[in-house]
Amino acid sequence: GQQVSWVWQEVPVPVIAAVHGHALGGGIQIALGADIRIVHPDTKLSVREVYWGLVPDMTGTLFLAKLVGADVAKELVFTARIFDGREGHRLGLATRLSDDPYTDAMALAKEIANLSPDAVRGAKELLNHLFNAGAGEQFAHERRIIRSLVGRPNQVESVMASFENRPPNFVDPQ
Repeated sequence: GQQVSWVWQEVPVPVIAAVHGHALGGGIQIALGADIRIVHPDTKLSVREVYWGLVPDMTGTLFLAKLVGADVAKELVFTARIFDGREGHRLGLATRLSDDPYTDAMALAKEIANLSPDAVRGAKELLNHLFNAGAGEQFAHERRIIRSLVGRPNQVESVMASFENRPPNFVDPQ
C-alpha cells in the first residue's frame, strides 16, 4: 500500500491533489503523498486506521508528521477523529481551501506548466531530497507494525464492534 502514496514523490513533476467528499484512512494518505493538496472546506478527513485496529501504513506516518508536527500527528492518529477541510487547512494538511478543488488544481497545474520544466523538476527533486530523508526506514517500520496487527484479536474486535454498532471489548496484550 505504501507505493500508492509514495509514487507521487517519484513522479518528477508536481502532483496536485483535488480533495472533496471523504478522505478517510487510505484516502487521506493518498492525498498526503501529493506535493500540493487543494481541499474543499466541507471535505471529511481522518487518519482512520486506529479506529479499525490498525496503523497508517501507506506512508501516512511520514507525510502526516512532516506536515503537522509530532503532537498533532499523534492526536490525529490516536483518536482517528473525523475533521473537516477547514481544520485540515489550519493544521497544515491542506495547502489551500477551495469551493471547487478540481478547477483550482487544474489552474495551478497550468500555472506551473508555464514555467521552466527543468527548474520545476529540479526544485521538486531538491525539496524531496530534503523532506524525504529517512523515508525507507520509516516505511519498513510501518510495514512491520501493520503486519503485526492485521488479524490479531483486538484488530478483529475493532471491526466487529463497529459493524455490530457496539463498544469494543479489547484485551490488553501485556
